[in-house]
This record gives sequence, C-alpha cells and structure tokens, in this order.
Amino acid sequence: PDTDALLVRAYRAGDERAATGLVARHAASLGRYLYSSGAGPDEIDDYVQEAFFRAFSRLETWRGDASFRSWLFTIAGNLLKDEFRRRKGRRMISIDSRHDLAGSSDPAGELAVGDAETVIRRGLATLPRLQREVFLLRVEGAEYADIAVALGTTPGAARVHYHHAVRTLKELLR
Repeated sequence: PDTDALLVRAYRAGDERAATGLVARHAASLGRYLYSSGAGPDEIDDYVQEAFFRAFSRLETWRGDASFRSWLFTIAGNLLKDEFRRRKGRRMISIDSRHDLAGSSDPAGELAVGDAETVIRRGLATLPRLQREVFLLRVEGAEYADIAVALGTTPGAARVHYHHAVRTLKELLR
C-alpha cells in the first residue's frame, strides 16, 4: 500500500487520485477524533471536509518531520479550537455512543456502559487540555513522537501526559 509520504508526493505532482487515497486513509479516524474532542455529530463531516481542504491547500508547508496523520489531526484540532473560541464556550466531550459499546439486547449492559460513558465523558472534560489531547490522539493510534510534534512537546512528556490521563480516568471508573 502507498504510504502517506508517497501519496503527498503524488498529489504535489498533480495526481488528484492521491488526495482520494489520503482521505480514504484518514477521514474515519479524523471524524472520531473530532467527535471525541467535542464536535457535534451533525458537524463532523463539515469539520473533516474543512480539515482536508486546509491540509491540501497548505500541503507545501508539510515538511514530513511529523507524520501526515499527525499534521492533519493538528489542523483539525486547531480548526475545532478556533470554532470553540468563536462560540465562546465549549461543549461536553463526546465518546463513542453506548450502542457501539453494548448490544441493544442487553439492557443491563447498556445501563452499565451508559454510566461508564458518562463518567469517562466527565473525566475527559476535567483533564488538562494537553492530557486530553495526548490521550485522544493516542487512542486514535498516533505515536508519541508524532503527538509530540503535533502538540509542541517531547515524546517523553507526551507519554507522561497520556499515563496521567489514563490513571485519572481509571480512578474515576473505580
């Protein structure tokens, strides 16, 4: 399979299909990241589209020192932060719906998962910004080195922020 760097190179050379490949590789996980970061379900497609639009229009600024994925997620995160500032408020952090986590044939399981979801949502909202962003990027599969570049920190600091976030969320679930 093509790597992101090869697809970017092809797009820069005029191959429009490379853009389709990049979108296919990253749109779903970018949508989950935006949803987890507080975007409403009805806004996700617009944010994903805008993030890709900004990425492709500024592709010459991507130097390759971070992965394309991390760079794209940074663009999307900044887009969302700008929108939250514009609204002068922040919504509650969302996580995957309980229907994805428990089958509808198990009402007791749905209740338990619903309670855990509420605790996690509240816990994510209380985490310091950097811990929350590191945690959400890591959950989406980003490597510590890429997270560090995206958030302007070191891989070691990103690892520490992630572990603090996990510990805090585990304590809330007890």
